[in-house]
Amino acid sequence: MGELYADVIVDISQEKLDKPFQYRVPENLRGELETGMCVHIPFGNGNRLLKGYVVDLGSVCKFDPGRTKEIRGIVKNSADIEGRMIALAGWLRKNYGSTMIQALKTVLPARQRVKKLEHRTVRRLLGREETLSLLGECRRRKQTAKERLLQELLTQEEIPYGWVTGKLGVSAQTVRSLETAGAVRVESRESLRNPVKVAGGEELRPRLSQAQENIVRKVLEDYDAGRPGTCLLHGITGSGKTEVYLKIVEEMRARGRQAVVLIPEIALTYQTLLRFYHRFGDRVSVLNSTLSAGEKYDQCQRAKNGEIDVIIGPRSALFTPFPHIGVIIMDEEHEGSYKSESSPKYHARETALEVARIHGASVILGSATPSLEAYYRAQRGQYRLFTLGERLTGGQLPVVHTVDLRRELREGNRSIFSRKLQALLEDRIRKGEQSILFLNRRGYAGFVSCRACGQVMKCPHCDVSLAEHTNGLLVCHYCGYSQPRPGGCPACGSKYIGGFKAGTQQIEEKLKEMFPGVRTLRMDADTTRRKDSYAQILSAFAGGEADVLVGTQMIVKGHDFPRVTLVGVLAADLSLGAGDYRAGERTFQLLTQAVGRAGRGELPGEAVIQTYQPDHYAVARAAAQDYEGFYREEILYRDLMGYPPVSHMMAVQIFSREEQGGRRLAESLAEAAKGAFGGREAPGAGSAQALSLGEADTSSSGPAMQLMGPAPASIGRINDIFRFVFYVKCPEYGKLIRIKDFLEGQAEANQSSDETVQFDFDPMNTL
Repeated sequence: MGELYADVIVDISQEKLDKPFQYRVPENLRGELETGMCVHIPFGNGNRLLKGYVVDLGSVCKFDPGRTKEIRGIVKNSADIEGRMIALAGWLRKNYGSTMIQALKTVLPARQRVKKLEHRTVRRLLGREETLSLLGECRRRKQTAKERLLQELLTQEEIPYGWVTGKLGVSAQTVRSLETAGAVRVESRESLRNPVKVAGGEELRPRLSQAQENIVRKVLEDYDAGRPGTCLLHGITGSGKTEVYLKIVEEMRARGRQAVVLIPEIALTYQTLLRFYHRFGDRVSVLNSTLSAGEKYDQCQRAKNGEIDVIIGPRSALFTPFPHIGVIIMDEEHEGSYKSESSPKYHARETALEVARIHGASVILGSATPSLEAYYRAQRGQYRLFTLGERLTGGQLPVVHTVDLRRELREGNRSIFSRKLQALLEDRIRKGEQSILFLNRRGYAGFVSCRACGQVMKCPHCDVSLAEHTNGLLVCHYCGYSQPRPGGCPACGSKYIGGFKAGTQQIEEKLKEMFPGVRTLRMDADTTRRKDSYAQILSAFAGGEADVLVGTQMIVKGHDFPRVTLVGVLAADLSLGAGDYRAGERTFQLLTQAVGRAGRGELPGEAVIQTYQPDHYAVARAAAQDYEGFYREEILYRDLMGYPPVSHMMAVQIFSREEQGGRRLAESLAEAAKGAFGGREAPGAGSAQALSLGEADTSSSGPAMQLMGPAPASIGRINDIFRFVFYVKCPEYGKLIRIKDFLEGQAEANQSSDETVQFDFDPMNTL
């Protein structure tokens, strides 16, 4: 047996993560030593015995073998939080492709050089009589600042330092003078920052329905029996999924366990935090990108110290260093923002399963429109499926009106508002009820369609939309197929062919022009740049400060506004034009979520879906709120084309400063993959059951792979970096990992310093 070497990190603060040290693994530890374990190592010239963490194992010695030291032993009972995090980083690197340093920096809390938060006070040291005597002396000497401070210290022995220098107007020099005289002492206490600023409120505990109670009972029964698993909670909008989450978290806290509550976007933080804070008080905190470096680090310290039990945040909250996680809740689990767009390109759903495995925790996935991946696994028994089919308020789902914009155009209405939507808006404004106007902009930028018949220009090879480039070509970003932009519609000959130009600002202006005096709020990327802007806009709308909220997809995800009785979806089918195999799924989810914002209170709701493709199954099923019907049609398409979740797909992304060099590297890697693993078509690939993430490929060669591309990325150059991509499809996730490992070696041997290769498994977006 050859030698085995371990890369060990001594200091896991992020500033030192780029400096692992290599040690030889002694024979007695082989087979026992694993990534993430804490070990004793000799360090430095004096061979001081220190603790370090194993971050990698391999057979290649990177330094002089004769001078490489040996690991002394494994630290017993060292299953600490840092070790778990490092083991998780190793899992990320293996399953998603990245360097170990990138993975470590993803999972470990940022230990940056931040100023500690201090609470300083001025304490009186003298007795009352001595203080009165000193006060009299200060008066005689006209030392008014000292007099003010001593007078105040007679009434209370300790005063906040900021109040002394601010309200009392006593200088720091004066305080030091009294401190030197032994009259006072300045005391300093460090504290951890708490970013939660929520006013206390009366907690409302609605009684759970029988269906909700059954879900809670079954989840806890499995957990208590040592069978923590993954559950998919499929509940229509307004069915009370959050109350189920709250009860499960409450029960986990009673068992001494912590909870991670994932939300897809920062915009949802405020409303979610409010619900959990009113139930659990200051045992709840948040973790997201709007926090300062000091606030982020302090929340991780509070979690490690046991000061909080519940953390709320987007996907990065998964890496909160809790010692005993009992449940991970992933609300709106279908959202694409749960997938990281930087290396390692992990998905929070799969990573949550691994974190749960490490901690022995349960996972709850919740959505009104589950991802096809989650529902596919639930149908095959990998997840336990629960359903909530009724609204808690007893109200009905909104009445949905589908408006054909082709007919509106033929009948002379060229406004962005259909006549039906105009009439309903006028009615709601007159009644003092609220409305939401949702602009479905996802995927609008590049695709081309006909406004007369709704025809979208598609790739004949990949069944995704072609994107319009500035050179007049329509290009497929999967296989590279291109064609000239047609002068008219190939289906009906109409000259009304092109993209969509309106934005939220133009819609707001048209709305005010149409209804003078209407109060509006706008929520999009431009209006939510500042810290706390999400919460300010949402709380203003919830408080009745606007009649209409105009925005992009961030306004239709999980929000609960009881006074909203109308939702208008403008250009519902724009997302169908995205050059992406997930376009139908995303459109259905967005429309269903948008429609579900109406009628959540006592008043009935209505929704208007404006579309050029009213007969498309994603639009029609969303209007009917029919998830099962949509799933049946969409999974047939995925099966036929061999797309996830029926098969798996890996995007190999190449970035280069030189266009020709990047193209050559992309082509050479694609050819190497074909040569090593075969590029034949996979007969029936779609019907083979997809394995769970990370499951080993036990066959000698595995199922056949399909390779598409290489092709230029949708945006071929950004910041003078050229971008290329090719895709590898295979039903076996384990084989894709082997292909990734092989291509990493090929890239390392062939790429220049100006070239980078990244991997994206089951990508949510095209490059």
